Amino acid sequence: MNFNLSQIPDRLTKPRSFGITMVMDKGLSLEEAKNFLSASGPHVDVVKLGFGTSFVTPNLREKIELYKSYGLPVYFGGTLFEAFLIRNQFEDYIAVCKDYGIDWMEVSDGSITIPHAEKCGYIEKLTKYGTVLSEVGSKDAAHIIPPYKWIELMKAELEAGSSYVIAEAREAGNVGIYRGSGEVREGLVQEILTQIPEQKIIWEAPQKAQALYFIELIGCNVNLGNIAPHEVIALEAMRIGLRGDTFHLFLDKKENSK
Repeated sequence: MNFNLSQIPDRLTKPRSFGITMVMDKGLSLEEAKNFLSASGPHVDVVKLGFGTSFVTPNLREKIELYKSYGLPVYFGGTLFEAFLIRNQFEDYIAVCKDYGIDWMEVSDGSITIPHAEKCGYIEKLTKYGTVLSEVGSKDAAHIIPPYKWIELMKAELEAGSSYVIAEAREAGNVGIYRGSGEVREGLVQEILTQIPEQKIIWEAPQKAQALYFIELIGCNVNLGNIAPHEVIALEAMRIGLRGDTFHLFLDKKENSK
C-alpha cells in the first residue's frame, strides 16, 4: 500500500488460495493487457480468456506469456471446453492446453448437457494436467436449479478434483445465482454456504452491486470472478473499505466514537 492507514481489514497477500480476484479478458489487445497489468497486476490472481475468445485472439501466445510473466495463471473460458467436447475433441483440448502452456482448465456445462457423472469424469482426467475449476449453474435463465441440487453438484465436483467451483452468472450477471435483473438469489447463496466452504467457491460478480453483496456477506477475502480489467483497482478499494459502499464496513465503531 502507498501509505499507512489504520483499521484496514486483513487482506490476504499474494500468492493466495482464497480472497482471489479472477479477471475476465474478453479480447484485450496485447498493449491493452500490458496497460491493465501495469495498473492492476498486483491485485489480480488469475485471468480467464472469456468464453471462446482465445480461438480468434491475435497474438494469443504472446498474451498468455505476458500474463504468466506477472505470475498469473491463465485459462480458457468454459465455453471453449464445451465447444471441443461437443465436437468429440476432448483430447484435442488437452493438446491445445499443453501447446499453449495452460495449466488451469475450466470444466463447464452451461451451454451443453453433460451427464453429471461424465462431467466429474472430465474433471478427474484434467487434474492430471493441472488445476481444474468447474462451473455450476446454467446459462439458460429459464433453467432454475434448486439449492439442494447446487450443493449436490458442487460437492461432487470438488470430490472429483476441482480446486474451486464457480457459481455461474454469465458475463452480464443475470443468470445462475442472480435473477434476470441482476439481483442476488440470496436464499440460494446462503444455503450453498451452509454446505460448501466459502474458500472453495468463486462467485461470478461482474456487476458492482453483486461484488458488494459478497464482500458484505463474506468479507474482504471473498473469491470473486468475471471482474472487468478496468474494475480491478476499484474492486480492491471496495474490498478494504475505501469506497463509499463499504466505507463503514470495517471501521472500529468504538474507536471512532471517542
